[in-house]
Amino acid sequence: MTAKPRPELSLFDSTCLIVGIIIGAGIYQMAPDIAKGVGNGWGVLGIWALGGLLSLCGALSYAELATAYPQEGGDYVYLSRAYGKWAGFLFGWAQLAIVRPGDIAVMAFAFATYARAIYDPLAHTAFPHSQQVYAIAAVVVLTLINVLGVRTGKWTQNLLTTVKAVGLLMVVAAAFMTVPSRPAVPVAGELPFSLALIFVLFTYGGWNEMAYVAAEVRDPRRNIARALLLGTGVVMVLYLMVNGAFLHTLGHAGMTASEAVAADALATVFPRAASTLISALICVSALGAVSGLIFTGARISYAVAMDHRLFRWLGQWHPVRGTPTAALLVQGGIAVTLIALLGSFVDAVLYTAATVYSFYMASTLAVVVLARTSEPPWFSVMPMPIHSARRCCSGASVSSYVSASRRSPSNVHSAGSRCSKGMAACVIVVGHRVPCSTCPWR
Repeated sequence: MTAKPRPELSLFDSTCLIVGIIIGAGIYQMAPDIAKGVGNGWGVLGIWALGGLLSLCGALSYAELATAYPQEGGDYVYLSRAYGKWAGFLFGWAQLAIVRPGDIAVMAFAFATYARAIYDPLAHTAFPHSQQVYAIAAVVVLTLINVLGVRTGKWTQNLLTTVKAVGLLMVVAAAFMTVPSRPAVPVAGELPFSLALIFVLFTYGGWNEMAYVAAEVRDPRRNIARALLLGTGVVMVLYLMVNGAFLHTLGHAGMTASEAVAADALATVFPRAASTLISALICVSALGAVSGLIFTGARISYAVAMDHRLFRWLGQWHPVRGTPTAALLVQGGIAVTLIALLGSFVDAVLYTAATVYSFYMASTLAVVVLARTSEPPWFSVMPMPIHSARRCCSGASVSSYVSASRRSPSNVHSAGSRCSKGMAACVIVVGHRVPCSTCPWR
């Protein structure tokens, strides 16, 4: 008998997976630019809260999707049901060859960048590729950990997520325990509010990964929704606390002028060690994201293999370890190849952006198609008034993306793709639960 996924992920495991993937390096790199999109400190907190609420809208919608389709594969399942197996096949192939290895490479490069700042044994040698060595090492080690078993994979994810969350809380505590040292500097430039909101949404990206492992969640009809809400909510609270700490220490103007906002905020407490401490925290954050992406990404390939003979060899679920071993190894091999060939963080982002955006737009249309059908029976995760509120939120988010893309399309390409994906999920759920007379497409 062929081994299949077993429900081994508890509510805590699922929540750590979401939090671990969402919190990467974005909060440290994008906070100053986001602050430029608002006029004062309250505006900073407001835009981060708004981004969190919009992400919660998407999380609630994906909770309903994943509850209705409690299978491995996430978007692969939804696209296959909407358009047919050919669409799911293209999505699965693109995820295996381009999107998921590229995402892993992006976060591995982020880890490597800050790891080199702490210790670079090759700095004074003629070998110019130490960043790639660090990135490849991260992918290889975390892939092997996930191959060893779902338990080792989830325990590693839980550890990395816990460390990064505790680290952020320590940064917040240290900042609020010090006397503010706000430099008398003018606000460094301005940014359109809509573009700043897109950056916020990008830092919240990743909550949708829960859908890819739905079949491995215990009591999925209860825990998927809980994990999505709890994970996104925890990230929202952490982000608000961290930005509050930045504002307390540096002020709004100082925050916009900072090139390393977390290190500058912590420098008032640890003037000599601030840079190293923040670099170490970002390394842990990036590793947590890499681990989560590896864990969930292989489940997409496994789901595709179950339906398509060409990928059937990727659908081998190890009966003892409880992992899609072949899918994990192939995914890791492609990611390592991309790291070696692309060579930088920016090139890795550009490699994935166009493909990601195309499939997320397809998902947007797919949910409308599914909304016109009568199957499956949907399990509502919230009362009707909140569905209406979510539709308003989704419309506001999409409008923000359109406005931002007109001003600076090159900067919001990747962030917009994640936004469209989450808001697409909102559309399908609203379409199913709102009476037919109020649905514009019926």
